Amino acid sequence: MNSQYSEASRFDLLADTIRVLIGDDHRIVREGLKQILADAPDVSVVAEAQSGEEVLTQVRALGGNEGLDLVLLDVAMPGIDGLDVLQRLRKEHPYLPVLMLSTYPEKQYAVRCIRLGACGYLNKGADPDDMLLAVRKCAGGGRYLTPATAEALAAAVGSGAAQAGPEALSHREHQVYRLLTQGLTVSEIGARLGLASNTVSTYRARILEKTGAKNDVELALYAERHRSGA
Repeated sequence: MNSQYSEASRFDLLADTIRVLIGDDHRIVREGLKQILADAPDVSVVAEAQSGEEVLTQVRALGGNEGLDLVLLDVAMPGIDGLDVLQRLRKEHPYLPVLMLSTYPEKQYAVRCIRLGACGYLNKGADPDDMLLAVRKCAGGGRYLTPATAEALAAAVGSGAAQAGPEALSHREHQVYRLLTQGLTVSEIGARLGLASNTVSTYRARILEKTGAKNDVELALYAERHRSGA
C-alpha cells in the first residue's frame, strides 16, 4: 500500500513539474539559470540550446507544448536571431509560452518582445525569486510584466503611432541596428541574417534616417543613450 502511494506521489510530482528549455549562447548563463531553477522543486530543465537553430530543433524534437511548458530564450542568439526564433515558435507552437531574457533594459526590448508574442521579458540580472515567479506565471498561462515593462508598454500605447527611439524601427531594421551597434560590417550582417549586402545597406540608410545618426559612430552613441535611458 505504501509502495503504491509512493509511486502515485512520484507520478503526481512529475505531472506538476514545469518543463523548461533554456536557449542561450553563453554556457555560464545557462549554468546559472539551471542552478536557479534547480532550487525549485516544481521546475525541471529538460533541454538547453546555444543557438537559434538548436532551440527550434529541440522544441520540435520534444513535441512543442507536448513535451515542454516554457522556453527561456535569449534575445541575442547567434544564427537565427532570438526575436526571429520567438516568431517561429509562435507560429509553429502557439500554445508554448516563451519568456524572453536579455542584458538590455526593458525599455529597449520588452515592448517589441511582448508584441511578438512573448509571455514576458526579464533582465538576466533579475533576482532569482523574480525569475522563478516569471517562470511559474508564464508556464501557468499568464504574463509576467515587471514594473519597468508595464511602464514601457503604457508609454508605447500612449505614444500611438508617434514612436521614438529604437522602438520606431521595424523588426528587420532593429535586427540590423543591433548588429551595427555591435560593430559588425554590412557584409558580416548580411551573412548573419542571410541578406544581400545591398539590402543591408538599404536597411542601414533607413536606420540612420530614423535615428538621426549620420554614421555608425553616431549610431553607436545613439544606442548607448537609449540603453542608459539618457
